[in-house]
Amino acid sequence: MGEPSDPQHQQPFFKKHWEGFTEFWGDRFSFLENYSRFLRRDKPIPSWSDSDVQEFIASDPIHGPTLRTAREAVNFGLAGSVIGAVSTAGVAWKYSRSVHGAGLSFLAGGVFGWTFGHEVANHWLQLYRLDTMAAQVKFIEWWEKKCGE
Repeated sequence: MGEPSDPQHQQPFFKKHWEGFTEFWGDRFSFLENYSRFLRRDKPIPSWSDSDVQEFIASDPIHGPTLRTAREAVNFGLAGSVIGAVSTAGVAWKYSRSVHGAGLSFLAGGVFGWTFGHEVANHWLQLYRLDTMAAQVKFIEWWEKKCGE
């Protein structure tokens, strides 16, 4: 037990546990700090187009190919989402003839398919070898400089 003068001892029960909780999850989601300076802005970053992304890919020989590969991975997720949503809703409709069951299965199948599609992309495109987050951050920094932000 701690002494009464110990700061840990004087903290209320919930506050002490809340600080432990936030520290635990803060460590797990520390990668979000990479994006915090882009998300917590007074003025939002202007939208960009595909041609802007292609310009960045052509101009940056290090992060450009990584960003291109990360953008290709989205197609795997979309395909998986469509396949998962349609097949799961079809099975639910076949066996239950329930509109709400098929609708919920459609949503759940879409989420599962998206996740499975990204896992396939991770292996197929070997995303585990690339630092896609750094490429995305470099693109946003490049876009800020280009827009004069």
